[in-house]
Amino acid sequence: MSPDAPPPGASFAVADEAASERLRFSHEAMKSVWEVHCVHPDAGYAQQAAQAAFLLLDRLEQEQSRFVANSDVSRVNRLAAGESARVSPSTLECLGIARHLYDLTSRTFDVTIGTGWDRLELDPEGFVVRAREGGARLDLGGIGKGFAVDRMAELLLEWDIRHALVHGGFSSVRALEPPPGEEGWALRLSAPGGRGELARVRAREQAFGASGILKGDHIQDPRTGEPVLEREAAWVAVAASIEDGRGSPAAVADALSTAFMILPTPEVAELCDRHPELSAWIVPGAAGGEPGAVLRLPRAR
Repeated sequence: MSPDAPPPGASFAVADEAASERLRFSHEAMKSVWEVHCVHPDAGYAQQAAQAAFLLLDRLEQEQSRFVANSDVSRVNRLAAGESARVSPSTLECLGIARHLYDLTSRTFDVTIGTGWDRLELDPEGFVVRAREGGARLDLGGIGKGFAVDRMAELLLEWDIRHALVHGGFSSVRALEPPPGEEGWALRLSAPGGRGELARVRAREQAFGASGILKGDHIQDPRTGEPVLEREAAWVAVAASIEDGRGSPAAVADALSTAFMILPTPEVAELCDRHPELSAWIVPGAAGGEPGAVLRLPRAR
């Protein structure tokens, strides 16, 4: 699977410009193809850095996947009332970001799959998750790829790989500095179902997340349990600084792309207006009732 042939869902593709100057390394994880694109004078050194990033990715999958029997998430999902589980600092950080986004999006981004954050207590001092009640269920699928992309980007910066782009499955992207002499990494926003290109962007110090539905697939509103019909796809861009590599803009973009499949357009617009680092592209579905093929928010800064 190449950057020019993304999967059929809502996704991004990396344009293959100046290919002779770029290095590209691939790895399979989380049932997706992950890639590191970079420019560096020492290809062997860049390969070592990319491999270190992929090792980190594999560790995060083992910690945070609900499909791994002894992962942090699986152990939390088995907690009865009053029990607790010690988790990794990375898992606790990801859960903290998810909890914040739950509030920010009026409960439309919910990694507890509707079972309720009130059942759980996060203890950042002891890296512990406690169950106030039994029955909590976590699924970090809507934020885990973006979180891993952010951690991989941080690691590349620690290796002094600054001209780089990381993506997970073509739906979660983190762009650092672009190749020398270029305005940004050229990305193409692709429509679900392989129906062509919707937009092009030049990414520099930005993260992107994409969500969409295909025939037979659906995203549920966790507040009602009903499938989303009003939107076909949503893309979110979040500005990021590479001064120290901190923060989780790709995790935020990942989560918001899911929330923006659900939130009414005025609420999406209000969030983008209130947070200048955010922008979004929305494709209405058959039941959406929104004019135009692609709605770009905010409409103007």
